[in-house]
Amino acid sequence: MKALILAAGFGTRLLPYTQHLPKPLFTINGRPVLDYAVRNLLDAGCTKIFINAHHLADAIAKFVDNHRSKNLLEVVFEPVILDTGGAIANLGSQLADDDFFVVNADVICDFDLSYLMACHKASDALATLLVHDCYRFNTLCVEQATPELGIVRHFSQPPESGLAFTGIQAISPGLFEYMPPETIFSSIDVYKKVCELEKICALTAKQFYWRDMGTPQDYQHTSRECLAGKIFGLTPSQIPGIDIQAIAGDGSDRLWFRARHREKSLIISDHGICLDTARNNNDTAQLNAFIKIGQHLAGKGIAVPPIMGHDTISGQVAVADLGSTHLVDHIRGMKEERIIKWYQRVIDRLIDFSFKGIEDFDTSWTCQTPSYSKQMILDLECRYFMQAFVNEYLGRKERFENFARQFSHIADNALIHAMNGLMHRDCQSKNIMIHDGHPWFIDFQSARPGPIQYDLASLLIDPYVTLSRSVRDELLNYTLEKIGLQVSFDMAAFIHSFRYCCISRNLQMLGAFGFLTRIKKKNQFEKYIPAALKGLECRLINLNDPGLAGLTNFVQNLQGDLK
Repeated sequence: MKALILAAGFGTRLLPYTQHLPKPLFTINGRPVLDYAVRNLLDAGCTKIFINAHHLADAIAKFVDNHRSKNLLEVVFEPVILDTGGAIANLGSQLADDDFFVVNADVICDFDLSYLMACHKASDALATLLVHDCYRFNTLCVEQATPELGIVRHFSQPPESGLAFTGIQAISPGLFEYMPPETIFSSIDVYKKVCELEKICALTAKQFYWRDMGTPQDYQHTSRECLAGKIFGLTPSQIPGIDIQAIAGDGSDRLWFRARHREKSLIISDHGICLDTARNNNDTAQLNAFIKIGQHLAGKGIAVPPIMGHDTISGQVAVADLGSTHLVDHIRGMKEERIIKWYQRVIDRLIDFSFKGIEDFDTSWTCQTPSYSKQMILDLECRYFMQAFVNEYLGRKERFENFARQFSHIADNALIHAMNGLMHRDCQSKNIMIHDGHPWFIDFQSARPGPIQYDLASLLIDPYVTLSRSVRDELLNYTLEKIGLQVSFDMAAFIHSFRYCCISRNLQMLGAFGFLTRIKKKNQFEKYIPAALKGLECRLINLNDPGLAGLTNFVQNLQGDLK
C-alpha cells in the first residue's frame, strides 16, 4: 500500500516563521508534524510513502535522509507547486496499481487509517474522505447512509449542518480518469465534479484527535494541549478533555496558561514561536535560558517549579503548578512581625539560590550577558533608565553621556565588594510564589553569576511591597547573620555594595516602568513610578556620595515632571 503526504506549500498562514522552516517540520512534543503523518501511514501498513516538496525542499529532504524508515520514503520535488490535485496526478504512474492514501502534512490526527482504507475498499467510491464536525471548517454536505458512512453531495454546506474534511483520504486509481489535463489543479475541484456520480464517500470520525495547525495560534494551542496530554499520560483522544485557561501575566510578553485534567494541573509558559533566526534570537535565547537554568536549579534542590516538559519551536514550557498566590498577595494585611518572618524564609531560600545555584552553573545558558558586569549595569540599568524613563516616559531630551561618570561610579561601587553567586536578577514579590507553606522562585530565566546584594536589593526595595526602613534594616541584618553562618566576610564591605546595588536596581526599575507604560501600554505599572522615583531620590541623598552629586540633583528635578 502506498501514500502521498502533501508537504509542498508555502505555509503562508504561518508567516514569517515559515520563511525559515517548512510547516511540516514544526514540532509537537519535539517531533516534526511530518513524522506523525509518516508514523500513522506506516502503522496502517504503507510500504511506500511519497512526500511532495517545493518550499524549503532541502529541509524536507534532510528530514527524510535522517528518518529511521528512510528506505520507505521518497521526496518528489515540484519545481512549481502543482496544488493538491496536480500533486496526485503527478504520481499517477506510481499510485495507479492500488488504492492509496493522501494526507496533509500540517495536521495532527490519531485516527486509525487502516480502518479508513477498509471502509473505502468495502465501497465502490473513487475517494473516501475522513470528515468530522469542526464548526470552523464545516463545508461538506454529507448524506449519511449509516452513522459513520455517507455520500458527499456538495462542498458548500452551512457550518451548522455541515462536516469538515480532515485532509485525510483514501483514493482509488479510478479517480485519475476524472482528473483534468492541466498540471495544476485542486483535488477538491475534482471531487466537486464527481459528487453527482455518488462516488465520493465520507467516513465520519468521532472520539479521535485532530488539529489543524495552519496559524501561529492554532499551532501553539495544539502544542500546548499535546504537551499537557503527554505529561498527564493521556491518549490522543483524551486530550480534548484537558481544560486550558489563560492566566494573568505581568510585565513580560509571555503568555501563561493553566492546564487541568481531573485532579492534575500544570502551568504552561508560552514564549512564542522560537526559531533560531536573527529576527527572534532573543526569544529563543530566553526560552533556552528558562529551560536550562530551570533544570539546573531544580536539580540542585532549589525552590523553583520543576520543568516537566517543553517544545522548543512552539515555545511551550510546562512547569509544576504552584498555585496562584504571590508573596505580595500573601502578606497583604499581615502584621509586621509576620511579614518579617515570611521575608526571612525568602532570604533563607535566596541564599540557597545564590550559593547552591552557582555550583556547576554553565554561563552558556544565560541570555543577554554571561554575568552581571559593569557593562551590563551601564547598558541595561543606567542607560535603560535614561532612555525608557527619562526620555520616553518623561519626554525629556537628556543624553546618557551627561551622567556617564556618575553611572560608572555606581557600577564600580556595586561590584567592588560583590559577593558573587547565582543572581536571580528580578527577585521581587511578584516573582515569588507561596505554595505548601513555603516561598518558591519563578521567572528565573535572567539568572546569571552576580552579587547576592543585587537580589537582596530587589527584594527589599520592591515597588509592589512597601517595607519600612526599620524592616529593611532588620532584614539586611538577618541576611548578614545567615550568610555569616556559611562564610566569613566583611559585613561593612557587603553593605557598601548593597547600597549601590539598590541604586542600580532602582534605575532599572524606573526604566522598566517607563518602558512598560509608554511602549508596551501596560498602564497598571504607572502607579508605581512616583514611589520608585522618590525612593531613588532618597537613596541618593542618604548615600551622600560627592561622586553622585550631579545625578542626585538631576533626580530631584525629575520629581516636578510627574506633577
